[in-house]
Amino acid sequence: MGEIAFGLPQWIALILLSLIRQSSGDFPSGVCSSLPMLRALRLADNDISNGFPEDLFNCSFLGELNFSHSGLTGAVPDLSQLQSLHMIDLSNNFFTGEFPISIINLTNLEVVNFNENPGFDLWRLPDTITQLKKLEVLILSTTSMRGEIPPWIGNMTSLIDLELSGNSLVGQIPATIGKLENLQFLELYYNHLSGEIPDELGNLTRLVDLDMSENYLTGRIPEKLCALSGLGVLQLYSNRLTGGVPRELGNSTVLSILSLYGNFLTGELPPDLGRHSKLIVLDVSDNQLSSQLPRDACAGGELLYLLVLDNHFTGELPETYAQCNSLLRFRVSNNKLNGSIPEGIFGLPHAWIIDLGFNRFGGTIAKTIGNAKNLSALFLTHNLLSGALPPEISWATNLVKIDLSHNLLSGPIPSEIASLYKLNQLSLQENKLDSSIPASLSLLKSLNVLNLSNNYLTGEIPDSLCNLLPNSLDFSNNRLSGPVPLPLIKEGLIESVYGNSELCVPFHLNMVKPSLPLCPKPGIRKGLNNVWVIGVCLMFSILAVLLALKRWFGEKNVVIEQDGLPSSPSFVYDVTSFHKLSFDQHEIVEALMENNIVGHGGSGTVYRIALSSGEQVAVKKLWSRATKNPSPNQLYLDKELKTEVETLGSIRHKNIVKLYCCFSSMDYKLLVYEYMPNGNLMDALHNEGSFLDWPTRHRIASGIAQGLAYLHHDLLFPIVHRDIKTSNILLDEDFEPKVADFGIAKVLQARGDRESSASVIIGTYGYLAPEYAYSTKATTKCDVYSFGVVLMELVTGKKPNEPEFGENQDIIHWVSSKMGTKEGAMDAIDKKLSWSPFKEDMIQILRIALRCTCRSPALRPSMNEVVQLLNEVDPSKFDVTGSFKFKHLAGIKG
Repeated sequence: MGEIAFGLPQWIALILLSLIRQSSGDFPSGVCSSLPMLRALRLADNDISNGFPEDLFNCSFLGELNFSHSGLTGAVPDLSQLQSLHMIDLSNNFFTGEFPISIINLTNLEVVNFNENPGFDLWRLPDTITQLKKLEVLILSTTSMRGEIPPWIGNMTSLIDLELSGNSLVGQIPATIGKLENLQFLELYYNHLSGEIPDELGNLTRLVDLDMSENYLTGRIPEKLCALSGLGVLQLYSNRLTGGVPRELGNSTVLSILSLYGNFLTGELPPDLGRHSKLIVLDVSDNQLSSQLPRDACAGGELLYLLVLDNHFTGELPETYAQCNSLLRFRVSNNKLNGSIPEGIFGLPHAWIIDLGFNRFGGTIAKTIGNAKNLSALFLTHNLLSGALPPEISWATNLVKIDLSHNLLSGPIPSEIASLYKLNQLSLQENKLDSSIPASLSLLKSLNVLNLSNNYLTGEIPDSLCNLLPNSLDFSNNRLSGPVPLPLIKEGLIESVYGNSELCVPFHLNMVKPSLPLCPKPGIRKGLNNVWVIGVCLMFSILAVLLALKRWFGEKNVVIEQDGLPSSPSFVYDVTSFHKLSFDQHEIVEALMENNIVGHGGSGTVYRIALSSGEQVAVKKLWSRATKNPSPNQLYLDKELKTEVETLGSIRHKNIVKLYCCFSSMDYKLLVYEYMPNGNLMDALHNEGSFLDWPTRHRIASGIAQGLAYLHHDLLFPIVHRDIKTSNILLDEDFEPKVADFGIAKVLQARGDRESSASVIIGTYGYLAPEYAYSTKATTKCDVYSFGVVLMELVTGKKPNEPEFGENQDIIHWVSSKMGTKEGAMDAIDKKLSWSPFKEDMIQILRIALRCTCRSPALRPSMNEVVQLLNEVDPSKFDVTGSFKFKHLAGIKG
């Protein structure tokens, strides 16, 4: 930190102490002895390795003590000697032990803030805290508090801000809170509170912000509460509330955030909602609301989130919604809405998501879709939309997902869609499209899902589309003709072309039912010019017969003789394949030589093997000889192998490493993967001489996010990887990332079951979510946290733990300390990128990373949301709350 000139006047010394920011190291000794009249210690956002000043209690005149975000650990010292203290802010640290109840002796206290210190022992709020007659701000969120909220809290009438969220509070909300006549902010979210919301809260005439989300509250929303003239933020989402939404909210002139999703609310929304106030967020999703949508919801011109999905709303979309140009998310899916969609809605200029699926909308998709320059996801599935898909959709160049399935669309698939270079999903199944398949779709290098099934498409399947493999392709039930491209057969995707009676195959595929006819034999000249096709067909015919025999007789042991050794149990392999193979077992086993070794991992040796076909594969060899008394490590490795095989064998995504097959014998288990020529991301970032420019790093980040979003959201049962880190991200020849090493992945046992989790702490230090410190639960939010660390590595070029961060500090705290100022944020960027014109974008990525690494899992975004955020570069898309205390925007359902 450097030295402080203690001989300076007190006010100068105070300024110096207040401006020591973004530094690390030991706190200078002798501060309080040299400055006995010191009034304030403001050292937020520092890394103070030696904790509190040793002579702190010599600062007898100290009024302010602010060590927030300073990485402090251990117990909080007894502060009761500092009788002049009127403000304590020790928020966002790592304190452990008992909560410092001794602060109740500091009768001059006006502000107490211990927010986000989850390491305290479980404790209860003592009634002696009522001695703090001057206390105005009491923030004890996420401090391991338990028990009930005591009724005597109502005696602390000086309180302006009361925040007890993120704890283990139970029981009912005491009606005596209604006696806190000065209260402006009341936050009780993320607890286990039950019972009804007291009507007495309607007596809080100065209340500005009320958040009691994520509890077990029942009953109705009090009308008197909703009639409060100053109430600007009302968040009650994820409870068990019933009844209607009070009409009084429609009369409010200050309501900006209304989030009520995930309840059992019925009836209609107030018709005047938003007419007299400037709404920013309206989220009533996942209820049982009905009737029509309020036409003036965005009359104030500042609405960012309009989310009403999963209800029973009827009628047409109000024409006024076409002028909601400020919207970022517009989601009305899973309702009973009908009529035509106003043209302006398709062209909302700032929207990330437009979701109108599962309704009864008719009409056409307007050409104004080309004006949606920021649009990332367009969901119109399961409606009655007709007409042609306008070519203007290609102007919405930020599109990542398009789902227009189950409509009545006709005409051609616009070839211009090929210009949507970010497109990851194109779902057009169950329509009446009647053109040929544009070969230009093969230019969509980011595409992972292409579903054109159940249309009237004609012509041949373009061979170039096979460049998109191993993506999910589905051309079934159309009117396609001609030969099935060989790569589709090789990848085992023959089912993707079923229902096209005029398609043919170059050889019999006995395992396919119903079988496709053989293609007509080519003419003599064509046959001479394409002799190679015969060889390829012969090879696939042999493979087809072998696979057919295998399926007929069941999986059999394959005997392999190696280096002239006679066959023995040591060389008998069970073969489990997940893709059509262009190699045999002999070729793999014979190449397991020392000069092909490329690495040794915690679970085995990795080989790089060049096949006779010219391809390369990676082979992980694990020792697996059975013993009478296997060690715990051996049992763990066997379980790890089984998990990895089952996981990778069942999923396909371009950002997840492909597992070709598994060979298993008494001695060895061999996993054969696609080979990644550019190694892993850790080496690419941190090895001397390596360099990745920012566009490449951003592409890597987006790819990882898409792979994790697939694992978390697109499978029947979500998969938690549990060990996301840069060394488990592999890079292909184009530096496209692929998530690898699923040995400790966990498949959640029930769809959407947030409690399903692994019971063993497994992972890598520096990437582990903090809840592992006091819980063994592994959820999808653990992967989000680890991904946030990876994002920080990509931007800063630093490892998760570096000496420069300070003792017991990591990259998260270092980045947090840097983000306090523009200069600090710029300084956090990798020096190798100092010349880059994308610095503002990198700072935005760091903001996303900080959201991903929130200590509270509930405050982290989902990976679906992260995918959306990574496709945005506008700073206003992240900081949408202005001056509001909307602290957990990631909690929005849509």
